[in-house]
Amino acid sequence: MSSKRFRIIGAMTILLIVSGCGINNIPTYDEAVNGRWSDVQNQYKRRADLVPNLVNTVEGFAEQERDVLTEVTEARTRVSQMNISPELLSDPEAFQQFQANQDSLTSALQRLMVVVEAYPDLKSNENFLALQQQLEGTENRISVARRDYIQAVQTYNTELRTIPGRWWRRFMYPDMLPKQNFTVSEEDTINPTVDFSN
Repeated sequence: MSSKRFRIIGAMTILLIVSGCGINNIPTYDEAVNGRWSDVQNQYKRRADLVPNLVNTVEGFAEQERDVLTEVTEARTRVSQMNISPELLSDPEAFQQFQANQDSLTSALQRLMVVVEAYPDLKSNENFLALQQQLEGTENRISVARRDYIQAVQTYNTELRTIPGRWWRRFMYPDMLPKQNFTVSEEDTINPTVDFSN
């Protein structure tokens, strides 16, 4: 009887030690990354869905800005046609292409907003103002979603590289790969030059 009790206590002790030593951290952090990635995708999709309405509204007022409108439309098409699979998060090249396409759309939309400044009638159009507000709100949501994703990836990748997570990965989760993260483009790291000489 005492041998059986000893085995039960021993098994419970081992179970307690294993459950508190981080064995579940890797899948938990992986799920957090996947959840944050879903947020990023949702916000990018929201932005892509706004683009056709924005282009149509601007087109009605600024037909001569065809090249900017075409650039925005083509950038949106590249974003929409990307194959976004779960493997994207662990594939540096695919992730870089995803980011490049999204950055291209961001850049095209920024140029479009600069063009809009030349059309006072457009700037006061209710449809355009509503779309502009939605786009600004979406850009803010994208920033927050990307920040949250970056933090989740940092936690996950750190767990894979440090002990005991490194050991757990080797023995229990060998298929878990480090996740890719967003980077800042070189253009975004350059400080703007301000000239007050005029």
